[in-house]
Amino acid sequence: MDFSSLKRNRNSFDKLTKAVESTTTNAEGSKKDKDERFWQPEVDKAGNGMAVIRFLPAPSVDGDDGLPWVRLFDHGFQGPGGWYIENSLTTLNQKDPVSEYNSVLWNSGIEANKEIARKQKRRLFYIANILVVSDPKNPENEGQIKLYKFGKKIFDKISEAMNPEFEDETPLNPFDFWEGANFKLKIRQVEGYRNYDKSEFDSVSSLLDGDDAKLEALWKKEHSLKEFLDPKHFKSYDVLKARLDKVLGLDGVAPVKTKAEDASFVPKTSPDLDDEELDYFKSLAED
Repeated sequence: MDFSSLKRNRNSFDKLTKAVESTTTNAEGSKKDKDERFWQPEVDKAGNGMAVIRFLPAPSVDGDDGLPWVRLFDHGFQGPGGWYIENSLTTLNQKDPVSEYNSVLWNSGIEANKEIARKQKRRLFYIANILVVSDPKNPENEGQIKLYKFGKKIFDKISEAMNPEFEDETPLNPFDFWEGANFKLKIRQVEGYRNYDKSEFDSVSSLLDGDDAKLEALWKKEHSLKEFLDPKHFKSYDVLKARLDKVLGLDGVAPVKTKAEDASFVPKTSPDLDDEELDYFKSLAED
């Protein structure tokens, strides 16, 4: 797809809206090796922070059928045999051993087994291209195209903008160069977790004053999103199953406890691990 096609077809809002609805309906290394393509807002000691970003359209490198985001699932929990930090094959619409095991636990009807399944559930996140408009903590990021990894709360904000609740509100395509809007990211620490409830879209505005030459140059610098769906980033079912068995101590053991009092171990999990924490826990798992 060339840039003129992107501008001409930008009002094909229905396709993008349906994709948001479908996504919402179906949802459920060391520091020096950190991927510098990614950006995350920095918070203060109290856990508060603010930045302004602009979500960008699907990158030119991904072709005509690309969406401006990718949806991925992973797992992160600790068992008696260590940490399980792995991408979920359900991202690729394939069978995944954790999801299968959790289904068995849930269907046992035992509340303790259900609690284990809850702790081991897959975690949902998205990746999109953004332009960093304002980053008070790290102003050197401003004007740069970055990849932004975010969760359901932020995606809900996108969905709400595209599908407003009230009749007097105009639907907004946050990914549009010409008629999109900046996103004011506001972070608070609430009950020990990051909270994004106060984040909001600004009024509609053209990015870079609607200068097509500048916008096309920006568009061509976006990062591929389809890359993250490459099977090379996912371990095979058998490898994941072996790892799960080791972490949960399932080798030669009945897969599900039959009595509530026997299901005594509840795995530890964290719903909001950042990249550095994931690297740390991966190193624990390898040890």
